[in-house]
Amino acid sequence: MRKKTILSGIGIFLLLLTSTIWGANSKVGTTAYPFLKIGVGARASAMGGAFVGLSDDESALYFNPAGLLQLKGRHFITYYNNYVTDIQSGFVGYIHPYSEKATLGLSINYFNYGSMEQTDNLGKSLGTFGAADLSFAFSYARKIKPRFDLGANVKFIVESEGAQNHSSDALALDLGGFYQHKDERTRFGAVVHNLGFQLKGFSSSHKDPLPTVVKLGISHNLKEVPLLVTGDVSVPFDNDVYFSLGGELTYLKPLFLRVGWTSFGENYKTGLDKDKWAGVSFGFGINWKKYKFDYAFSSYGDLGGVHRVTIAGGI
Repeated sequence: MRKKTILSGIGIFLLLLTSTIWGANSKVGTTAYPFLKIGVGARASAMGGAFVGLSDDESALYFNPAGLLQLKGRHFITYYNNYVTDIQSGFVGYIHPYSEKATLGLSINYFNYGSMEQTDNLGKSLGTFGAADLSFAFSYARKIKPRFDLGANVKFIVESEGAQNHSSDALALDLGGFYQHKDERTRFGAVVHNLGFQLKGFSSSHKDPLPTVVKLGISHNLKEVPLLVTGDVSVPFDNDVYFSLGGELTYLKPLFLRVGWTSFGENYKTGLDKDKWAGVSFGFGINWKKYKFDYAFSSYGDLGGVHRVTIAGGI
């Protein structure tokens, strides 16, 4: 009875939260460090980014640190993202069990925006410059009860651009919770990403807020079908509510086939023919001994597609 009350409370909270924030958001484009919004890990990306309620692999370092306790032993992750407009990004992380009830992690998330041309007011070329973002994170997860875990990321964020030698930095916190149902097939997750503030803005007179987002997720292994399904609802403070769905076919393992969709794809539509695929993703994974190789393709409609690759596993 108590568990039903808790789940009902979560559902009511979710409805109230989405109904309060639903609709056009006047804060779109007003936050710093947009790279923090882009998920990591090819497996999660192939499943539409619906991973908060699963978080059972190394990308839990990003999605929900409370999920790290599902990993036994030491683990690593390396991830590469060939983003739109030649932007290159990546993620590396290490997970270390501290005790039976606690796990630690370290990770670096980077974005390189490539070479851009600098011009004066008349359009005359002044050469090229670069820009980059970095986030350094320390993760901690602890078991609170047999089926309930909590986790946190403490992040130091740096952004720099070479045209005027400007830079900014910030501190942020992620807080996550994870619950596994007694049926051993259903899991729930909740996380708040990027609670924090800028230490230094690009100018001494102005500081931007961080891209804070609340996410709730669920995952379920179907009983009669070798299929894992996931779903997330995300409530950004600087954008509209969006939903993500994913599926992973496990019948062919060690080969895994994945597909996903996110309503955030509406933001990529430009009114052209390829728009119908915006937000759709798919991919596959291969496990070999303690190692995993994952690939994902995500459609951004007429803006193009994004290829992601992850190599991870135990050490």
